[in-house]
This record gives sequence, C-alpha cells and structure tokens, in this order.
Amino acid sequence: MLRETLLRIGSRRSYSYKSVKRPNLSTVSAAKSQELQQPQPASVSPAHGNISLSKQLRARILATGPITVAEYMREVLTNPQGGYYMNRDVFGREGDFITSPEISQIFGELVGVWLASEWRKLGSPSPFQLIELGPGRGTLARDVLKVLTKFKLGAEFTMHMVEISPYLSLQQAQRFCYTHQKLPDDAQLPYYQVGTTATGVKAYWHHRLEDVPPGFSLVLAHEFFDALPVHKLQLIDGLWQEVLIDVVEKPESKLLPEFRFVMSKAQTPVSRLFKPIPNESRTCLEYSLEAERHVDLLAQRLAEHGGIGLIMDYGHFGEKTDTFRGFKQHALHEPLLEPGTADLTADVDFKHLKHVAEVRGHIECYGPVQQGEFLDRMQGKVRLEQLLANALPENRELISSGYEMLTDAKQMGARFKFLAMFPAVLKEYLAKYPVAGFS
Repeated sequence: MLRETLLRIGSRRSYSYKSVKRPNLSTVSAAKSQELQQPQPASVSPAHGNISLSKQLRARILATGPITVAEYMREVLTNPQGGYYMNRDVFGREGDFITSPEISQIFGELVGVWLASEWRKLGSPSPFQLIELGPGRGTLARDVLKVLTKFKLGAEFTMHMVEISPYLSLQQAQRFCYTHQKLPDDAQLPYYQVGTTATGVKAYWHHRLEDVPPGFSLVLAHEFFDALPVHKLQLIDGLWQEVLIDVVEKPESKLLPEFRFVMSKAQTPVSRLFKPIPNESRTCLEYSLEAERHVDLLAQRLAEHGGIGLIMDYGHFGEKTDTFRGFKQHALHEPLLEPGTADLTADVDFKHLKHVAEVRGHIECYGPVQQGEFLDRMQGKVRLEQLLANALPENRELISSGYEMLTDAKQMGARFKFLAMFPAVLKEYLAKYPVAGFS
C-alpha cells in the first residue's frame, strides 16, 4: 500500500502536498517477465525525444501544478513526439517485453478456434467484423485470420484494427496484408489506413473504437487494457483522495527520477466522482476511466448489434492495490525515471470491468479464467503434439517451452486471464450450450 511520509521543508509550491513513497519495485509482481528482475539502472544519455518529453512534463507541472498518474501515463505512452508506443518496435526479445502471441502460434490459433466455435454456435451471422483493440505487431490478428481462413467459414467479414501508433499500424499491415495504403491526413474518413489480405479480406485502421462501423462483431483485446491510464486513489478520513505526480526540485543525480509521487491536498475531480463497486474493501486502488469507457462502448456495441468480446490481459479480481510500474528490456523499471523510454502498465481490475459491462443488464460476462486453464480446455496440448510431430528435432524444445511458458501457473498461466462478453439475451442459450474454454 502507498505510504504517506512527511515532506521535507522546501519551496512554497510544495507545502500543499504530501510526498508518497511507494514499495520497492523488487517486491512487486512482474507480470510481463518470466521471473522477477531488479530495476535497470538509468541510462546517462537518453534519446533526444525522451529528454524533450521529460522537459515538457516538468514545464507543465511547474506551470500548473502536479498532474494525475493517468495524465502522466497518457503523455509517456502516446505523446506524438516522444511517446513510448508511437515511433518504435517495443515487442519481442529485442524490445522491452514479449507477448503471448509472439511466444507461440498456439495462442493465436486457439483464440481463432474459440471465435469460430462461438460464432457458429450463434448461427454463423454474416457479414461480421473482426475487431482488435491495440493489435501490437499484428501477430494475433494474423494467426486468427489464418484460422478463420482455414475453416472456410463461408461468411463475408472485414478486419478493423484500433491503433493510434503510426509505427505499429504499418507493422500490422505488413504482417497480414498483401497490399496496404495510408490515407492522406485530410481524407476525413473514419479510418486512416486500408489494406487487403492475400485471401481478399479488407482491413481498416481506426484511431478509436467509436470510428468502427456498427455491425455484428468479434472483438479481441489482448494486453490493451493494461496500458490504459489509471488514477491512483487512496481513502483518507472517509474521503477518496488522489496520488499525483510532482517534480523533484533539485534531483541529486541524473540516475534518480526527476519526478515524485505526492498526495493531493484535497479531493480531485476524479476522486470526488469515483464510486467504488459494491462491497469494495480496499483503501488504496487504481481506477481507469479509460478502461471503464472502452468496456461501456464495447458493451453497447455488442448489445445493440450483436457479437462477442474477449479480453485477455494480466490482472486481478479486485484484490490488488498498487501495481503501477515500468518495464524496460524485460525487467522492472522505475516508472518516473526517463519517461518515454520504458513501458508503463498497471494490472487490469477484472472485477471492475465485469461490473461495468454487466451493470446495465445488457451483457453477460464469463470468467475471468486463467490463461493456462483456457488454453488447456481449448485442447492446446493436442495442438502442441501436432506441432511437435511435424517439427524439426532442433525446434521441438523451443515449441514445448513456449507452450509451457503460456500455461504454467508459475509463469504466465495464472497471471494472465480471459474474460468473455456476450449479449445478455443469450444467457439461457449459453447455459444450455456453455462457452468453450470457460468451464
């Protein structure tokens, strides 16, 4: 839990805030790492873009006062010039973290099989849309497309990628499109890039989920919600207050952060409006308005136009408090150090997402279940045996260890979870024909 400490006497502008000391990163669970590693030392000469971003943040705080953790995350991850995701490849062994689709093709194939199975269970509606939020390199979309094509569904469908990074959208198009084209900035269309796969499927790129046209949709969100900005709230004397980020007036070293956590002197707009879900017992938590908004949009889409949603991410069911952290070169990294050079993330609160999706009564959620359980129930071991039987001897160990990493509870099998969303009108039907992978 965040611990308040007394603020050393300093400049006049600091008197209104209390410093907040967070737990040592070495004690925090590392969800994106196979095993916990110590934070990396700072680079003495960060890239020019990251120096500029740090200066921008510092100037803003000095001019207007401390900012929320959510504002800090948004700038660090998506600032057009120095944002972490905007101009580089951050995935894979050469990047800062590796995702499940990159570890083994089995992951994406089984997700594709699940989508095809549930789509057929609902009567094989056609046409439909395959939507992915935050597609990364496009590996999951490519593997799912391969499955849907192989099954010859006999249905027309289009692909819709929701992506804000120009760099990643190009990578995605190169991964699963035969031809692709970026549209002019003044095109004034709900999409900014188009492509066609080798099998003739049309693909579109959108900046927002709201820009995707209505229609029956199969929606995937893999490691999307963990990157959405969070507000850090703490209950003090019966009122929710917010942890903010302030500058360190005179950093003692270039190896130490230029920023620090402070407690708001009074309630902020978010802490004042925040309403905890029923039976909330935590006095310190992370709250994502963006996650709430996206789940609400997704729930409305599925309820009005039909479809299926599948959220895959690392997270918890309402028990964790302080998970905000950075990742750099596959190790934990101080999140306030050299902003823009490391990924920032927070564990997804699946209890909150489920509550938001179901609160209006139009959506029925299933799960969350652990990733290892889902993949095993979807006959992952059978697919593993098929791959091993056809693999070269020198590749078999890599294939086996990849599947083990995805499913072993001590690695990614328990940390990562799956949550499925269906229109509530299907509740009785799905009780008769249970959702695959969730029971």
